Amino acid sequence: MAMIRAFIERVAYMLLLFSVPELKRCVDELVAEAGRTKKFYLREIIQRGAEDTEDYWLAVASGERVCNGEERIYTDAEMRERLELDDNVYRSNEPAASQAG
Repeated sequence: MAMIRAFIERVAYMLLLFSVPELKRCVDELVAEAGRTKKFYLREIIQRGAEDTEDYWLAVASGERVCNGEERIYTDAEMRERLELDDNVYRSNEPAASQAG
């Protein structure tokens, strides 16, 4: 199983490098300047890209639910009330009454 995963990972790296020439140039520069391996940078790019893609599609799904009336948006005041937050904590840098004078 580990061999198959390593093979798939290697193929993904090669596809990524050869399909986007600017990416290959960028990774080559990183390797030369920062000293890590090409594999390290490609793994980071793939992992971060997957995380960003997941975040994007979760946000799209949430937006669709809001547009369809299945989910609502709360104002700042509604959230503070709902979470029972004290508004005085978030006021300007005025000194507290006990500290003044």
